[in-house]
Amino acid sequence: MDELAAKAGITVRTLRFYRERKLIPPPRREGRIAWYDDHHLSRLRTISALLERGHTLNGIAELADALDHGRDVADLLGVGAPTEEEPVRLTPEELAARFEGEVTPENLAAAMDLGYLGTDGDEIVHISRRLLDVSSALVREGIPLADVLAAGKQVREHVDTLAEMFATLVLRHGPEENLQRLRPLARSVVEAELSLALDRRLRKRD
Repeated sequence: MDELAAKAGITVRTLRFYRERKLIPPPRREGRIAWYDDHHLSRLRTISALLERGHTLNGIAELADALDHGRDVADLLGVGAPTEEEPVRLTPEELAARFEGEVTPENLAAAMDLGYLGTDGDEIVHISRRLLDVSSALVREGIPLADVLAAGKQVREHVDTLAEMFATLVLRHGPEENLQRLRPLARSVVEAELSLALDRRLRKRD
């Protein structure tokens, strides 16, 4: 415990307090010896970083609980599944920095329910760099993250319908291999139609 506290830059008393609050998992025990590892050190450094960003211990405890019960990244991404999206690995403090003041247990749970976020040990994995960048950009523009996630849920419902429509069209006229090869065409149609729809929406305001 002394060694862990020293490496984390905190006192043993603070470490005991964190253990009592269940902010860190219990150590592995062998008889009367308690073993701590890099997972505990990473969690302590995360706690310190989040405290510096203004999070309370109660809030950090709720975030830690949400992460501990989050979806595993292997379940989130699947094994060998084809994708054009680039996953992004983040520490909890890096995620908090991306969405200043908006990383709450509720928003974290909503993002995990959507399948945006998964966990891999002490790291958080976002399923798509593009979605991460767009989400953080919208938050910087003053849109609450809760509203961004709610919109994302609506978008998910619509694009699932569009994907099914495109897959049905392609498979009706060719082998399944065509679905992967022709997916850029589906993306182009959606992007073009969304652009035209935004044009129509903007003209209505003129």
